[in-house]
Amino acid sequence: MSKILNIAIVSPNKNSYSETFIQAQKERLKGNMFYYFNGFMPTKLEGHDDFIIKHGGLKKKLGLIGSDILAQSLENSFKQEKIDIVLAQYGPTGETVASICKKLNIPLVVHFHGYDASVDEVINRYDNYKYLFEVAHSVIVVSNVMYDNLLKLGCPEEKLCYNVYGANPDFQKVVTKFIKKQAVAIGRFTDKKAPYYTILAFKELLKHHPDAKLLFAGKGELLEVCENLVRHEGLQDSIKLIGVINHEELIKLFSESLCFLQHSITANNGDQEGTPLAILEACLAGLPVVSTYHAGIQDVISHNETGLLVKEHDVADMAKQMIRLFDDIDFAKSVGEKAKAHHISNFSMKRYIDKLDTILLNAFESV
Repeated sequence: MSKILNIAIVSPNKNSYSETFIQAQKERLKGNMFYYFNGFMPTKLEGHDDFIIKHGGLKKKLGLIGSDILAQSLENSFKQEKIDIVLAQYGPTGETVASICKKLNIPLVVHFHGYDASVDEVINRYDNYKYLFEVAHSVIVVSNVMYDNLLKLGCPEEKLCYNVYGANPDFQKVVTKFIKKQAVAIGRFTDKKAPYYTILAFKELLKHHPDAKLLFAGKGELLEVCENLVRHEGLQDSIKLIGVINHEELIKLFSESLCFLQHSITANNGDQEGTPLAILEACLAGLPVVSTYHAGIQDVISHNETGLLVKEHDVADMAKQMIRLFDDIDFAKSVGEKAKAHHISNFSMKRYIDKLDTILLNAFESV
């Protein structure tokens, strides 16, 4: 097909540091990209003025914009930009824009990522996504656990598409030197990532390797808790919480470190990971990962082969697995090499984008 699709990518946020997968879609998908953001019913289009102003008039100035005006404004914008297909990021976004897509006969593809397929309050708020599953042409999931969750919620199996993220190809170029007794962790400081467990496990490692260092990047609601924990345990010289870092800084950390750490768990509210992109990036860089049997992590890592996995909440075993790597650098290198080869073969960015292109094209051609 020669037609170049006008693709509306609809997302609640703009340029969140943890959503590099959306940036990859914007840059690599085939077609003309129109990036709508700022809420599950978005009010902004990247590169344009606030399109709500065109249709809100006085109500906008008075702060009286309601959901009906928002929906009408988005509908009008889709018409004006001649949108061929909508790719909605997260289930709530898809549920919110589904009625507009149905009205305009624009095929809808919804990309789930994690919390949106697991947090009870979110799922219940949208009535188990019943309307979304009816309207959407395809529903993309990034883990087998997520696939099963949405199947149980009533999504027709023929609409489910398993497509794990691809790590940025830059990470394949990383040469891990294993020159420092240093571990690295990166991610939002949230309940499902349980950063305090990583800190406690590293504390146990220090009993065997007192000169080891942990550089922990990211931010979130548990950051202050973790700062206090590090201070209380007297670990300030060994564990550094370094905040948000950029792409180049992460690549440098990977090249210098011995392993990547992430202790993901299912939070009390049901929140789960999809497949954490940082873990895929670490594997592609050739860095051995110590993580948990959680959600999509167990889909992409084989214990003792391409990484080391422990049960959720098992701090003692996480420390044990870390000690194995710090005690035996050759073993760490071997695990890292296998992880790199496995991810090049199975989880490349090209594979992820090619499959997403195919899903979008199939949805468009179904109309």
